[in-house]
Amino acid sequence: MKKILSDKYRHFVLCFEVFMLLLLIPLTYNLIPVNEGTKTFYMPSSNINDVVKTLKSNGYEVTWMDKLMLRIRRTPDEGWYSVEPGEQGRFLFFQHLYKQKTDEMMEVVVYAGETKDELTARLANDMKLEQTKLLETYNVFAHFEEADILAQRYTIARKANEEATMQYIFLESRRKLKTFSKEYFKRTPNLMQLKVVHIIASIIQKESNSVHEMPLISSVIYNRLEKGMRLQMDSTLNYGVYAHTIVTPERIKSDESEYNTYKHKGLPPHPLSTVTLEALKASIKPIQSDYLFFMLNKTGSHNFTATYDKHLENIRAFRKYQKERKKRKGKREANNTYNKSLVEKQPYKAQAVINSNSKKVSLKTSLVPLKEF
Repeated sequence: MKKILSDKYRHFVLCFEVFMLLLLIPLTYNLIPVNEGTKTFYMPSSNINDVVKTLKSNGYEVTWMDKLMLRIRRTPDEGWYSVEPGEQGRFLFFQHLYKQKTDEMMEVVVYAGETKDELTARLANDMKLEQTKLLETYNVFAHFEEADILAQRYTIARKANEEATMQYIFLESRRKLKTFSKEYFKRTPNLMQLKVVHIIASIIQKESNSVHEMPLISSVIYNRLEKGMRLQMDSTLNYGVYAHTIVTPERIKSDESEYNTYKHKGLPPHPLSTVTLEALKASIKPIQSDYLFFMLNKTGSHNFTATYDKHLENIRAFRKYQKERKKRKGKREANNTYNKSLVEKQPYKAQAVINSNSKKVSLKTSLVPLKEF
């Protein structure tokens, strides 16, 4: 009888010890502090390996137990997350991570034709971040001098820091570039092939924002390159600190860099600025044409020609239009100055003149001084 009771007691003690051990494991686990990492970050997918990689890259240590906790309830979805590790235990932090999505978002725009300096300066101002840190992260991820980021809208968490912001923008750009490459390249392009595409796209982008004209400008670039002609395009001189400066004849003569396609054959050494997906597509798929020239016209679009004589006609036509527009502008300014002087000297007469110009002259306004109205 004693032996039976002893066996039952030992069995009870063993079960109790196992129970306490099972209870202590999660309690002990929960007491292990979560190390402080980036509090706002972007989760690129709900794949458990991507989740773990993202957490580690943002400064969080992830053990096999943490990974188990991430699986037990629900793996976090793609999106922006804001967390406060110090306000909850390790158990809740990993098990409830999927609930920590942030709704404090803002839209930022990357404009076509921006340089990385202009882009980071504007982001720093809009998001209250440090431009130096934004540039540092940009340079870590960038493949080229410029154009690594696509010109488009990006939705970013308001509390994102410099690194998280740039990582996300690069992630979105690379995703679209990957889709673009699959669609337009038979084989995965190497970095040099992508660089050439981005250089051509940046020239197109600088020349026109018209989606309709982009393939036409692309055809001119390819046709001139195939014939061994210099590109002779002002846009190639809009690089770096000269990104938005007017290209003058003096500048063309003095600039000795390889960006000056009036002096050097071939493409510039690097992309000029950010580009749109449409410009990238045009750089791969130019329209089949014999065009070698294009010239701005009075509508703001371009005339494309295959011969230099016709190109000269277009140049003369546009210069004539510019002179006429300047003359009309001068007349308007002179008329405005005259009317202003009349108002200052003789209010009642000036009112009659002004109303006469707008075809609203009345007997009263042409005879009665303004002060009597």
